[in-house]
Amino acid sequence: MTPTSPGNYVWWLAGRSAGMVAMLLIAGSVILGLAMAARVIPRRWRKDAIRMHQYVALLCLGAIGAHGALLAADPWLKAGAKGILVPFAIGYRPVWTGLGIIGGYLAVILGLSFYARKKIGVRLWRRMHRFTVVVYVLSLVHALGAGTDASIPVVRYAMLSSVLPVLFLFALRLQRSGSRPGAPREVASSAEMSGGRGETSREAGAAAPQGGHEERSNGRGRGLARGSMEPSASQAS
Repeated sequence: MTPTSPGNYVWWLAGRSAGMVAMLLIAGSVILGLAMAARVIPRRWRKDAIRMHQYVALLCLGAIGAHGALLAADPWLKAGAKGILVPFAIGYRPVWTGLGIIGGYLAVILGLSFYARKKIGVRLWRRMHRFTVVVYVLSLVHALGAGTDASIPVVRYAMLSSVLPVLFLFALRLQRSGSRPGAPREVASSAEMSGGRGETSREAGAAAPQGGHEERSNGRGRGLARGSMEPSASQAS
């Protein structure tokens, strides 16, 4: 093989591919979560949307892990474990790479917190998931600043194409939450919360991972979670 043969950069190519997949999944997860939070998705599809949202989030974490592991093993980049795990420690475009590492850690924390929501509390879990949009912003900045493919117009525009739906849904989410300051917080039924697996009524205020979306409730049931009557305007994605 010649020095410029792609076969000499198999780790680099594989790592970049995993990064692109991770960026796509992050954008999809955030868009789906915001769509549910803004009540764009019909109620009859909410349960399936919650499951899909959860699976996409897990796939996203897998792609992020593969992205980092492949680049850590790349003999050309020579990042090693420290360059991949410690923000701004790598020599290659340290600022943009460091922001991506921070975004990756944040994605892991927010994604896995869904499974710990009973221990940390639904209210805290909701507040944490307001930062899911930050994960999207950091991943996009990282991809544009550190990705060598960002200089290709088609790739760059493909990554930027997710900005408009994210901004639109985020604004719609804020508008619909703020338009009813006196309304009780919407809560999900325990069946919708668990994707059909059934959870206790104390978890009724929780939503699917990485979106902070809401489900409607008539507010008269005795199984409402504590604190579920906060104004919906206090919620944010």
